[in-house]
Amino acid sequence: MDVTNGSPNNSLASSLQAMNIGSKDQESNSPAKRAMPAMAATHSHVGMNPNRIRPTEDIFNPDDPHIHEGYNASQMTIQDESNVKWHEREENTNDTRRLKKAILDGEWTEVDKICSKPLFKNQKSFLFAVYKQQYLEYIEHREMQKAFTFIQKRLKPLEQHQKTPAEFKDLCYLLTTKSIHDAPSFRSWEGIAQGRDKLVEKFQSMLDVENSVKDGSIYVPPNRLLNLLRQAVAYQIEVSRYHPRISPIVETLLQDFSPFVIPNACKTIMQGHRGNVKCAEFVGHEGRTIISGSSDNTLRVWDTESGQCLHILEGHSSRIWDVSSNDAGTTVASASGDSTVKIWDIKGSKASCRATLSGHSGDVYTVKYHPTSNHVVSGGYDKIVRLHDLTTGQVVKTFSGHQLAVSKVIINPVGNLIVSGSKDNTIKFWDLVSGVCIKTISSHLGEVTSVAMNSNGTLLLSSSKDNSNRLWDVRMTRPLRKLKGHQNTSKNFIRAGFAHNSLLVGGSEDGLVYIWDQESGDILQKLQGHEAMVYNAVWSPKQSMFVSSSDDRTVRTWYYDEKRAL
Repeated sequence: MDVTNGSPNNSLASSLQAMNIGSKDQESNSPAKRAMPAMAATHSHVGMNPNRIRPTEDIFNPDDPHIHEGYNASQMTIQDESNVKWHEREENTNDTRRLKKAILDGEWTEVDKICSKPLFKNQKSFLFAVYKQQYLEYIEHREMQKAFTFIQKRLKPLEQHQKTPAEFKDLCYLLTTKSIHDAPSFRSWEGIAQGRDKLVEKFQSMLDVENSVKDGSIYVPPNRLLNLLRQAVAYQIEVSRYHPRISPIVETLLQDFSPFVIPNACKTIMQGHRGNVKCAEFVGHEGRTIISGSSDNTLRVWDTESGQCLHILEGHSSRIWDVSSNDAGTTVASASGDSTVKIWDIKGSKASCRATLSGHSGDVYTVKYHPTSNHVVSGGYDKIVRLHDLTTGQVVKTFSGHQLAVSKVIINPVGNLIVSGSKDNTIKFWDLVSGVCIKTISSHLGEVTSVAMNSNGTLLLSSSKDNSNRLWDVRMTRPLRKLKGHQNTSKNFIRAGFAHNSLLVGGSEDGLVYIWDQESGDILQKLQGHEAMVYNAVWSPKQSMFVSSSDDRTVRTWYYDEKRAL
């Protein structure tokens, strides 16, 4: 059994283990516990899609100098033309507004004045529609002499712009009829007000087409954006590891589609480490590979789908306590008992150590990438949290305040807050810019072994050797519920985290992976397979699977098998 620096209170551990006997009520057959497995069972596992589109940076390089030249040229052109274009746009906007109002008010003299300016290419066609409306209003008011003069002076010269071959003929015929509806072309005439409204609509439609041509753009069909969003979601569902049997409800477009499943079976067992595996996590946003760290002083990179070992990373002189990867999945960081953090490049065919970050004294228990991937934060036996600049390799800020070793550090999704858990039973929130501790949680009765935050940074999950995982409201620093049933009392770092935004998952000393319902705290699943204590279990939204690491020297992935009951 591995020993972290420091010894727990044996009597406290014994009493907490005894208290765990009474935690069976966590497995009560509540309605929520029955409903969630039913929801999760509406999927079929089809495996990783090998044909999925690669990330955007593989399609085009945003750092290409030609792209930047295009940006600069566009910027200069916009600046040169901005004053002229602004005045033109303002003038056109005012004319458009005045013309619409004049049409609706029947102020035809004002309409003629505005239409004397060039508004768009097909202006004569629009003028024919304007004069037709005026003519029909003369007919409606039975002002036949004015109508006769008007058709000769205004409409006859524009006869070629009539909508149908018989339209001008029917306009002439109206001079002899009793009603506008007697002419075949105008049987659908709805009156003066409706005619003016339709004329304004025609004007706006012609203006839209003209503007699209001026802008060099093409016609955009109605609801095109909505259709594109639906296609994007359909694509995400198609390349998902699980295919829903019923149409899923997509509640947000701020995150990629991730099917709700509750893993119930071991998919792959990854063997090769010669010591216990302290940590494992999916690499990058895509999670197509897994990184694990072991007490054999090495890290291994595994293929998520096949379980094949792709790289063995050697260089540390002591056990690996924690690992983290950048969002792109190109580099990983490892925290070791040799007092260092190493940065590894794993993108190429041969992985290598890019940098070694020093500064800590004693074991480094934890490391985490900043969301920008330009910094990592670390903590360990020396009680200090350190922020490292990956460009220079230097420590740019330290955060002091814990009384004992720092067991876990994370950074909120925005990147302005560091959260640390410690053997001193506390959780501290640090402002990244100022380095000031802004909050401290002291509710745990045992060493805090891990902290994790949900995807939007509103909830915090902590694990402690008081045999509990606790869920917190971050903004109010208020406890929401306590999760029990697992075992976490000995000299090990047992860690837990979020899955989806409705499940919680964690390791346990009894060799099981536990899954809890976030809302009720019920235990939904116990995953059996490891032969010794499970240190952690981490969820990948993209892969919709867990990965776990254990004292039995293995790394395992867990998925939902519809052939097995939940």
